[in-house]
Amino acid sequence: MAEPGFWDNPETARGVVTRISALKSIIEPVTRLEKAVADAMDLFTLAEEENDEQTLAAIEADLARLQKECDRIEITGMLSGPDDMRSCFFSIHAGAGGTESCDWAAMLLRMYTRYFDENGLSYEQMDITPGEEAGVRSVTLRVSGPFAFGKLSCEVGVHRLVRISPFDSQGRRHTSFVAVDVIPEYDEEIEIEIKDDDLRIDTYRAGGAGGQHVNKTSSAVRITHIPTGIVVQCQNDRSQHKNRAEAMRMLKSRLYMLQQQKRDAELAKLYSNKGEIAWGNQIRSYVLQPYQMVKDHRTDCQTGNVNAVLDGDIEPFIESYLRYRAEKKNKAKK
Repeated sequence: MAEPGFWDNPETARGVVTRISALKSIIEPVTRLEKAVADAMDLFTLAEEENDEQTLAAIEADLARLQKECDRIEITGMLSGPDDMRSCFFSIHAGAGGTESCDWAAMLLRMYTRYFDENGLSYEQMDITPGEEAGVRSVTLRVSGPFAFGKLSCEVGVHRLVRISPFDSQGRRHTSFVAVDVIPEYDEEIEIEIKDDDLRIDTYRAGGAGGQHVNKTSSAVRITHIPTGIVVQCQNDRSQHKNRAEAMRMLKSRLYMLQQQKRDAELAKLYSNKGEIAWGNQIRSYVLQPYQMVKDHRTDCQTGNVNAVLDGDIEPFIESYLRYRAEKKNKAKK
């Protein structure tokens, strides 16, 4: 980073900065923990020699904090995949349930953005399609920060909501489904050949809040890769050229992931076989009525504090799935 001209190529520089940040997030907690343990050991020796019960009790209480820090470091050690450090494209898609699902998608968007804010992850909106009556039909964010893809890959799948519908005049209970998908963001180092003849590029006016905020020009870009049927779109910038460049980055990442899926049966199952966005395929249920509980069906991790989860407290679910996934890999090796 100190070399002259480092920032001449912003894209490459951004990748280096992201990697440095991720590496620091691994090294610095270990260094702090080692120092804290050494200090505690020295203090324990002195307190024991002087029979200082008050200090010994304080050390014992501090050990619980150090144990939690050690657990966090252990979790980081499970994020050792080749793409886990990368930034990612994070998508939410409403499924079966109409307006209900669009509103549920908006609730999940709020939950995840709060999680990003609380955990040092930055994000920017790449594309959004509002629901017909409420909520959002789909939204794509670029999320960056230490282990963005590694952690958010734990959220891939169908999320189910059970509640009394605010849109039902008879106050009946409804079930809604939303799918979450995540792909790592690859830099220019990946080699993906994309033929111009394989692309259909459409431009359209970006959506907005209305009034003066409506985009008067067709700056939003939608790119369809005809051989695979993959569709990407971007409308976060007023420049059609920049939106096209970002959409191509997303397309390259998706095509690269598709290549990896063909070589890796586990990734193929994770990304391609999420199933229909409907009943029977959910990875997690959020029940608000007739009782309150959030349960991950893969790990059985659950909590009755639904409000905390919807406010972004999803780290326990991510950690439990990382442990579950690591355990499965260890069994497979044996």
